[in-house]
Amino acid sequence: MKFIPTRLPDVVVIEPAVFSDERGWFMESFSQKRFAGGLAALGLPPARPFVQDNESMSARGVLRGLHYQLPPHPQGKLVRVVQGAVLDVAVDIRRGSASFGQWAAVELSADNRRQLWIPEGFAHGFVALQDDTRFLYKTTDFYAKDCERAIRWDDPAIGITWPEGLQPRLASKDAAAPSLADAEVF
Repeated sequence: MKFIPTRLPDVVVIEPAVFSDERGWFMESFSQKRFAGGLAALGLPPARPFVQDNESMSARGVLRGLHYQLPPHPQGKLVRVVQGAVLDVAVDIRRGSASFGQWAAVELSADNRRQLWIPEGFAHGFVALQDDTRFLYKTTDFYAKDCERAIRWDDPAIGITWPEGLQPRLASKDAAAPSLADAEVF
């Protein structure tokens, strides 16, 4: 596995080693030992153990996010796409952080098999670039409705560059999410 820092030092792209032949391919999608070692090699703290796996299916243009959970149930997320493609986004929402309000985006697809590590203290969202996109993610804490929060996907203070010409399809709660300035954050 190859660990590649993004413009946000704590958010990391993970590229698996893929072994292919005429029969197909094989990859190790997760190894606790390699994951911990890759983060440590970048000088990053270890993640808490993963406790929940989630999966979603989205049509092209569905935008989910920007979501996060507050303490006492913050979630780190290890995300990947097994069918289709997304533009995946993380936003630093740790007040006092040198990168507070900044974002990083990475295309994740079934073809590139990349994963993205988004630690606690970051909001997360994605837009599906293809129909029938299957998105999988591991979390470091359980879903807790009372800790769930969202930030507006198009907050101009953050300034995320979403794909041109894509009309986002939003859940009502995401459409009504507050700006970063008005949100309860870390």
